[in-house]
Amino acid sequence: MNQQHEKEHPVHCSGCGIKLQTENKERPGYIPEVAYEREPVICQRCFRIKNYNEASSVSVDQDEFLKLLSGVGERKALVIHIVDLFDFEGSLISGLQRFVGSNPVILAVNKCDLLPKVTNWNKLRNWMQQRCKELGLRTEQIVLCSAKRNQGFDRLLDAVNELRGQRDIYVVGATNVGKSTLINRLISDYSDLDQELTTSRYPGTTLDLVKIPLDDGHSIVDTPGIVYPWRYSELVERRDLGAVMPENPLKPAVYQLNEGQSLFFGGLGRFDFIQGERQSFTCFISGTLKIHRTKLERADSLYAEHRGELLTPPNADNMDKLPQWQRHEFRIAKRSRTDLFISGLGWIKVNGEEGAVVAVHVPRGVKVLTRPSLI
Repeated sequence: MNQQHEKEHPVHCSGCGIKLQTENKERPGYIPEVAYEREPVICQRCFRIKNYNEASSVSVDQDEFLKLLSGVGERKALVIHIVDLFDFEGSLISGLQRFVGSNPVILAVNKCDLLPKVTNWNKLRNWMQQRCKELGLRTEQIVLCSAKRNQGFDRLLDAVNELRGQRDIYVVGATNVGKSTLINRLISDYSDLDQELTTSRYPGTTLDLVKIPLDDGHSIVDTPGIVYPWRYSELVERRDLGAVMPENPLKPAVYQLNEGQSLFFGGLGRFDFIQGERQSFTCFISGTLKIHRTKLERADSLYAEHRGELLTPPNADNMDKLPQWQRHEFRIAKRSRTDLFISGLGWIKVNGEEGAVVAVHVPRGVKVLTRPSLI
């Protein structure tokens, strides 16, 4: 913002206290030039929350976010941590437990509509409880929901009513997990927003928390979405988001592979079956991403010749914007029910009883891990 604006206009949002700027809609504190005529002068994010009950996603990195949360453990708070079922380990906030102290955490697992209808939901909840325990997060309740289909929110509100008492509600989550939809639902159920939005300042951070006042004197605290660089949704161009983030229920694709065969997921990643008896592998990825099977010995040359054309997305123009591919090798034990999880792209279930040696090639920095099978 130029200095002339700073003299003429207020520098900070009177709703949340963030420094105002007119350049970038995606960054915190954005205000359209014409909005300076309004009273009070508030940023676009506060304006949307106040006038449309619409939380808009603003993002920070994890260090900034955890700084914002410091001190929550000393307050009476109920934390709703929203994660993406499709990218469970990639969207879980590691280190959250250190900051929430003994305050209760509800894990709201969004995008449950992506799983087949025959899924055993109790088994799924137990799986999530176990994963949270392994990853060091204590949860009071796990609620499965779908922001897109508006499912499970009544159960979530029941859990909030049960656990809230005299507490503020903090809503936390990574970008693209459906946090705004959840906040909007909480606002419409708990707040009439007649009061002004209030600000909560934390020293050394570039963003303030937005407090939405509730009728009982407490607040819903809207925290910025965390940008996790290891997720495909942060790496691909906006136009390719639809290819990696499934909109419709997953249709598991089963491949019978001999050792020495490879699968390409568009031009975004590759799976190699290096060693083991002939067996099946089930791919849980977005239906819009084409899978190509080839021989392992031909995989490198196929990629070199056809990346951005046959192997797409990304297209040829955007191919080199992604980091170089990195190879991750795994030895899958016999009779283990194992998923090979790729953050933001999905997972491959290893079905064989005989064990296998496999490898995954993905852009450097993408989180890849093995885990007990989700389904």
